Amino acid sequence: MKKHLLLSATLTTLALAGCHKQAPPGENRPGLPSATVQSALVSAGTNQAIEQVVGTVRARNTALVSAKVSGRVKTLVNQIGRAVKAGELLAEIDAAEIAARVEQARAGLDNATRELNRFQKLLDQKAVTLSEFEAVESRHRIAKAMVSESETMLSYTRVESPFDGVISRKLTDVGDLASPGRPLVEVEALGSLRFETDLAEALASRIHLGETLAVQIDGVAAPLRATVAEIAPAANPLSRTLMVKLDLPQNEDLRAGQFGRLSVPVKGNTNLRVPAAALVRRGQLEILFVAEQGKARLRLVRTGKRLADQIEILSGLEAGETIVTDGHAKLRDGQPLTLAEVR
Repeated sequence: MKKHLLLSATLTTLALAGCHKQAPPGENRPGLPSATVQSALVSAGTNQAIEQVVGTVRARNTALVSAKVSGRVKTLVNQIGRAVKAGELLAEIDAAEIAARVEQARAGLDNATRELNRFQKLLDQKAVTLSEFEAVESRHRIAKAMVSESETMLSYTRVESPFDGVISRKLTDVGDLASPGRPLVEVEALGSLRFETDLAEALASRIHLGETLAVQIDGVAAPLRATVAEIAPAANPLSRTLMVKLDLPQNEDLRAGQFGRLSVPVKGNTNLRVPAAALVRRGQLEILFVAEQGKARLRLVRTGKRLADQIEILSGLEAGETIVTDGHAKLRDGQPLTLAEVR
């Protein structure tokens, strides 16, 4: 009799438990009204990655000015940063031997001129032959050429600026011995600056002549828009890089020699992006609501970088799904949806 009562109680308990079996979360929840929300399709996009390369600001026209003759430096414009005009005296070389050569040549020309005049009169009087007169005339032309040559050499003792610019470097001092090919000063053209950098072959293939790129110069607040002006046709065989020069816009804060960084766009990774406003954060959880068969489905996701007003989704979502972008603040999993707009 006791066993019969115990078996009846067990069956009754199992029947009651079966009657109170719960439905899966979000299924057939009573009392959830339909929510009107805005939505968007999940699409894949490619990040616009940027690689920065260091470089230097340089003048477009730069000249290392040197003397054409040897001698001691007698005077020198050595004030760095001083503006100079084309043809202005930068240095003067003390070359006494050249000055003496000029005097010698001029004296020889005077003698040749007097001799030519005398032989001209003798020729008129038929006192000399034509060949004798022509010999004297030839010596006169040689003497005249020697004067011209020596005066030209003397003019080389004056070292002048090749163009309008500023003195950027002083490479000698008064009293030093100047010689042909040895720079005395460096002159940079005014108002014409470039950014020069060495780009790896892979990066250089991504830019083109006339393209505008961003350059950040130390000491200049905002990035500058520079135009690609030159790309070296051949790579350096040691570094495997190509020299690239970009024209910089006029800016009063720019100086030759400044350090800067060039931003070169490169192809980034393809990923999923959603509007940042669609993301719901509950504690440490990151949640999106996906519209499936007219209902809101809660989806845990893992996010990556913030890209303007969008955010990268690393996992938990697939391209082509529809997510709720607005009106999700009070949504519940399984709640019926009315999509107001699909973007």
